[in-house]
Amino acid sequence: MSTVIPQAVNPLSQLNEFSILPLPSIFFGPGRFFRLPELALKFGGNALVVTGRNALERSGKFRHLEESLLNAGIEAFRVSVDREPSPELVNQTVSLYRECNIDVVIAVGGGSALDAGKAVSATLLQQLPVERFIEGQDGFLPHDGKKVPFIAVPTTSGTGSEVTNNAVISRVGEKGFKRSLRHQAFVPDIALIDPDLMTSVPRDLSAASGMDACTQLLEAYLSPFASPYTDALALSGLDHFSRSFIPVCTDRAGDSSSRGDIAYAALMSGIALANAGLGIVHGFASSVGGFFDIPHGTLCATLLLEATRENIRQLNALDRHHPALAKYARAGEILSGKNAGDTHSGCALLLETLGLWQELLGFPALGEFGIRESDIGRITAITRSKSNAVILGEDNMRCILEARL
Repeated sequence: MSTVIPQAVNPLSQLNEFSILPLPSIFFGPGRFFRLPELALKFGGNALVVTGRNALERSGKFRHLEESLLNAGIEAFRVSVDREPSPELVNQTVSLYRECNIDVVIAVGGGSALDAGKAVSATLLQQLPVERFIEGQDGFLPHDGKKVPFIAVPTTSGTGSEVTNNAVISRVGEKGFKRSLRHQAFVPDIALIDPDLMTSVPRDLSAASGMDACTQLLEAYLSPFASPYTDALALSGLDHFSRSFIPVCTDRAGDSSSRGDIAYAALMSGIALANAGLGIVHGFASSVGGFFDIPHGTLCATLLLEATRENIRQLNALDRHHPALAKYARAGEILSGKNAGDTHSGCALLLETLGLWQELLGFPALGEFGIRESDIGRITAITRSKSNAVILGEDNMRCILEARL
């Protein structure tokens, strides 16, 4: 009889001291989208709707949204985004609508639309441009938390932005950055998650956004700042993810129940990361994402296997009985659907499963986005990740990137 690996507990998870960020009012399930006008009207009759370029049109729900908001007595202004929000996009939108007495900002779309909406909500009541409130930027000022009420409606399952307290803002280029606008008050007031909105998401986007959620679950679970609360969320998310990730990327893309599993996993990942932090893959998302125009989910997808391999290698070098290794092994059992019998085999199962997904779904290499070996030094020099499972030096980070060139 095989032995099931006991769930490893992060040493910090045993502490009685931890904090939990507030959550939005969460409405989850098929058909919940139709409650949007009713929920928005509670804040007032003027709404700014931030959407992706194609998500609502692809699902056939945009016309319904327009009509239902109008029938509810809500005057709606629309802004659409097609990439991760820049300071210029946020500032331009705020300038256009500052005098329109916006009562509620509604973001319907993928992570970029949600982050854009969250940032606009946070900036409409401010007199300074958004970049003054972005972490790590020159002249940074703490935000006072004043915002326009915000409703988040994801149409992909990845970032978990519908429950987090930050919005990622990017400027791509030689002096580019990818950093967060953050305040506890920026947690959306309402998160409305309807799997029916996700059934028309293309395979490549399903794979990339799904791998973002998986990366967030793994990194929050392995974080030194994890707690029993975040561990429970991460494990539950990984369980639902394991059931339906490959199906929604292949033969069950239009199945609402399968989409619901991945939407739930993304939701759990957002809550977990907001309370535990993230690891080296998201450290690279900040540094690489500032220099190169690479979609966030795609970066997570292409780096997760090699980052996990390097983390496991370094943990074994420190202590072959390190509790983080047992957590990796437990994740390997969940994602593979197999009992491992021991920690080493569980870690191997995790790497094997991630490798199979990488091969099956064809995650693009970094070189396809113009990243060369000569770029690695400047990337690793600014990559930070205090919440990674193990401390990695620049040589370790270089190994991860070189393996995916």
